[in-house]
Amino acid sequence: MSDPDPNELTLPVAGLAEAVAALLRAAGLDPGDKDLSETPRRVAKLWTREFLSGYAMDPVAILGRPVLGESNPDAVFVTDLSFHSMCPHHLLPYRGKAHVVYIPDGKLLGFGRIAELVACFTQRLTLQERATHQIAQALVDHLPARGAGCVMEAEQLCLAIPGDKHEASRVVTSAFVGELSERGDLRARLLAAAGRAG
Repeated sequence: MSDPDPNELTLPVAGLAEAVAALLRAAGLDPGDKDLSETPRRVAKLWTREFLSGYAMDPVAILGRPVLGESNPDAVFVTDLSFHSMCPHHLLPYRGKAHVVYIPDGKLLGFGRIAELVACFTQRLTLQERATHQIAQALVDHLPARGAGCVMEAEQLCLAIPGDKHEASRVVTSAFVGELSERGDLRARLLAAAGRAG
């Protein structure tokens, strides 16, 4: 079978499919082989949808539609949000749970918006540490919240795969900005929520 016709795909997907086919050839494999004939197209579509879509998402737009609450809670916690991302160093995926807290300043977010914010910064080629900070900082910068925090825990395949020495490892990152940097009680609650997950 021949390589997928790039004209049948959108331009970004077509370019990725061509690159995957070239990678297979460089590895000494035939992208026309029956097991690989659809691989370039499938990989390109998966990457576009799951690992690159965050670049097209705008945190300002995500956070720009707050709702007025009937009360002004001390803090809002949303925990156990599943995410996946791609390590930019080895192009290996990692996945896990994100736990987010923010201190409202008169504006509340729909809970789905927080999940969308997590996707915005994780469905990219990015470091876990960077995404953790970006999520918390965006809530302060663009909601705006008085303070925000994010804890992310993930299985990093770039750590687990080589030599099979660390297959049970888990990486935990945290970021606390604004008033959250002063609120040890809220930080402790978020870290406790992360500790209960998994």
